[in-house]
Amino acid sequence: MEFPDGFNQLELLKTHGHLIPRGGHSLWPGKEGEEEDEEEEEEEGKHNEEWYTQREERLKGRPQDLILWAAENDRLTTVQRLLSGDPSLVHCRDTDGYTPLHRAAYGGHVAMVPTLLVAGADIDLCTVDGWTALHSACRWGRVVVATLLLHRGAELNSQTNGGLTPLHLAASHTSRSPADSAHTLELLLSQRHLQPWIVSSGGETASEVARRSGPHHFLFEMVEDSIGVLPPC
Repeated sequence: MEFPDGFNQLELLKTHGHLIPRGGHSLWPGKEGEEEDEEEEEEEGKHNEEWYTQREERLKGRPQDLILWAAENDRLTTVQRLLSGDPSLVHCRDTDGYTPLHRAAYGGHVAMVPTLLVAGADIDLCTVDGWTALHSACRWGRVVVATLLLHRGAELNSQTNGGLTPLHLAASHTSRSPADSAHTLELLLSQRHLQPWIVSSGGETASEVARRSGPHHFLFEMVEDSIGVLPPC
């Protein structure tokens, strides 16, 4: 997807962030399966084991949909069983390019992420919008998962199609917990190879995003000597 000059992907996240794909199909308007997924979203947090078992049974004949759903919902045993039967499922993607690893990352599922990586998941594979698993973890403030991904070599300064780095997403203060946002920012800002001067397609550094988006701009004092400095040649 090509973005026009001046496009601000963070503004789109503010107005349409609830539509970021979560489930077997995209929730962007007009996508097939929208009604079913919206009903499931409304029920989120109310499910018992029987509901999960029934859902798995419904998806049993669609292993790609099942592993994507299981990774998002932290059904580790199901994912392990599917991968033992067909290891290539670790590479499957939904219509928006999200893999099981992306789903596990934005869900914050600490045991699922290394399981998928050991099975051969591509840690820096991008969605159609250019999001890596690290982008997903940082957008939702999943600091433990972000730590795991960085430890396994995830690209720290990767940019989405809209020019956003994981730091931009963490700085936008969009996770549900302010503490999670702060801890994710601290994690990224402490990384030796961070490039905080990167400018998004909307013309902002992550520091500028933090200044207008949330209460954690003071954390950028950790890298203040690097902000505004021209990147090395």
